[in-house]
Amino acid sequence: MKINPDLVEGRFIVRLNRFAAKMEVAGQEVMVHLANSGRLGELLLPNYRMLLKPVSGDHRKCPYDLALVDLGFTLCSADARLPNPLLAEAIEAGRIAEFQDYSQVRREVTYGDSRLDLLLEDSDPPCFVETKSVTLVEDGRALFPDAPTLRGVKHLNSLIRAKSEGYRAAVVFVIQRSDAKEFSPHDVADPLLGETLRRAVYSGVEPFAYCCQVSEREILLGNRVPIVL
Repeated sequence: MKINPDLVEGRFIVRLNRFAAKMEVAGQEVMVHLANSGRLGELLLPNYRMLLKPVSGDHRKCPYDLALVDLGFTLCSADARLPNPLLAEAIEAGRIAEFQDYSQVRREVTYGDSRLDLLLEDSDPPCFVETKSVTLVEDGRALFPDAPTLRGVKHLNSLIRAKSEGYRAAVVFVIQRSDAKEFSPHDVADPLLGETLRRAVYSGVEPFAYCCQVSEREILLGNRVPIVL
């Protein structure tokens, strides 16, 4: 997935709410949209270089979106909207061995009272897939979530139901940086999510976690890492 070539450097000042932060760009304080409702405490620090995507539009209060954070040793994508299209792009290109039998990818499919990210078809059984954005890595272990997420629990319960009704079901944790060696649910931040994930896996929902190769030009789904439950 290509990244906007006109990224602008900024410096984090303060988070204003779930979806906005104040940052300094070229000596001016500006509002920046955060397309990520997580706490992002590991990313939103004044000593990191923020890479911002200019966004125009009369309805916009924020002239920029936060795209990448330069941690010094790696770049991290901060946009929680990307895992769904990243995974879909990789599946359609045949780059994901775990889903290589599927040739048709439908996005944002309603199932029960949930809207799941992907439905893979043209192979039996069809497969529902939910993606989750991961940015937190501690001592080589990627952790999700960094804050309680009832929405995430709801999606896992929908996958459990889909599996019980004969579908294949999978949850894919997209680690939007390259430095993770393994993945675990973040039980300290959200014990219910961890409990539900373990119950989902016991019920036959397949868990996967992939790092990303991130540059200022593009983001690609990278290597699969082990999941430690």
